[in-house]
Amino acid sequence: MRKLLTLLYLAALLPVAAVAAQEPAEPENAIVVTAQRSGAPMWIIETPTGTVILVGEIRAIPETTPWQPDRLREATAQADRVILGARGKVSPGDILRLIFSGSKFTKLPDKTVASDYLTPEQWARLSALGTAHDEDYARQSFLLTSFGMLRKELRFNRDTADDASDVVEKAADKAKVPTTRAGTLRGEDIIDNLADAPPAAHIPCLTAAMDALDAGPDIVEKRAADWRRYAIPAVMANPLEQALGKCWPWADETIGTELRTIWVDRIAEASAAKGTTLAVVPLRVLAEQGGVLDQLELRGFDIAGPVWK
Repeated sequence: MRKLLTLLYLAALLPVAAVAAQEPAEPENAIVVTAQRSGAPMWIIETPTGTVILVGEIRAIPETTPWQPDRLREATAQADRVILGARGKVSPGDILRLIFSGSKFTKLPDKTVASDYLTPEQWARLSALGTAHDEDYARQSFLLTSFGMLRKELRFNRDTADDASDVVEKAADKAKVPTTRAGTLRGEDIIDNLADAPPAAHIPCLTAAMDALDAGPDIVEKRAADWRRYAIPAVMANPLEQALGKCWPWADETIGTELRTIWVDRIAEASAAKGTTLAVVPLRVLAEQGGVLDQLELRGFDIAGPVWK
């Protein structure tokens, strides 16, 4: 059960040289100025009726990362509305299903072992890592193995500060700013999707996690430092960010696609609203090739902010 809870928690984190950033023109909107002083990368869309602020979020920011969440709190309190990421709606029945079907999510099916699905080279690499870290990966699900590597060996989710979405959610609640979610995913659909995925679907995630582990723990601080410097392509190329993006749910064809497409619609809707909308969006959804920023640009939106490609 502990392993299963770890899997679900890490899934929620549901997903290099610095690159020069494009400095936007000094905006007249005081909320924008305050938000930008937080140090989080963000993109501004000015519309005939108002402003949309897109905060690019990475999860599990180390406490040592020098950014100013208080500025983001101030900006949130001045916004007319806030949009946060999609949230799963889990019922008591969903929790019971997880408890009674836990092994289905944590172990490979039937009596199969990892070498039944991996190439000899992949299995040799995984076996060597297991020996080095005193872990037995033979029967464990590839997704759980991947998250375990990132959590236990890279320790990427240890000693972290509040994420941007946590900061904004609490500030909006305190200031009574209307808050909506980009979407809601049914717990039943999430569980079924994960349960139905064959082991082979998680091999790209496993490979990326092994790549991140080979790159070493310095990539955790590097990812956050590049985020703070607005070096967006460097963040996206970081082995840790690559691994999170290639794992469930982001890599899943059904849920991952939904998590991306809902944002384009929500932002397009916000662009027609009066006043200022502040949205916290996963950076990988914003900045990946063909992602939200690319799609908004194709729709003709004038986007000011750091270079993302």
